Order: sequence, then structure tokens, then C-alpha cells
Amino acid sequence: MVGLNSDKSVKRLKGNDRPYFNEKDRKFMLESIKYVDKVYIFDEDTPLKLIEFIRPDIIVKGGDYKPLEIIGNELCEVRIFDYINGYSTTKILENIK
Repeated sequence: MVGLNSDKSVKRLKGNDRPYFNEKDRKFMLESIKYVDKVYIFDEDTPLKLIEFIRPDIIVKGGDYKPLEIIGNELCEVRIFDYINGYSTTKILENIK
């Protein structure tokens, strides 16, 4: 299961020029991954309510975070996946500019 920030949430967190892809398209892309069973879109700035609802065994977050920095870390195990060079919307948009 994947929690996906709504367009409103992304705008609040990243600015008016984001998201680059709308939530419908981002949801479709995620649902196209064979390992994704369900995508939940949330409007809040953090997915805490969604995490409390789903009660996952593991939260997976991409980036350079530490597990204790992740929302919901007190509810379950947290695993951090490193960024893959060149696969960041922010970097792609910087290169386009």
C-alpha cells in the first residue's frame, strides 16, 4: 500500500509550481507497479492519520532521512531506501529549467 500526497498537499509543501504530475497521473503510475496493491491519497501534510488507519508493519521512505525522523516511526518499523541518482522530480525540473 502506498500513501500519496494530494495535489493540495504537495503545493503546500513544495510550492505553487508543484506537483509536476497531477495526483490522478501519479496514482496511476504507482498502481501500475505490480507490487502496489492500493494507493491512498491524503490531503494532510503528513500521512499520520493514514498510517494510524492502515496500521502497517513497515513504513518505507525514500531519501536521506533517519528512521526516527519519519512520521509514524513509533507505530511500526521504518526502512529508508536511498535515492537513485537522476530519479528525483526536483532534479528533473532543475535540468529542464
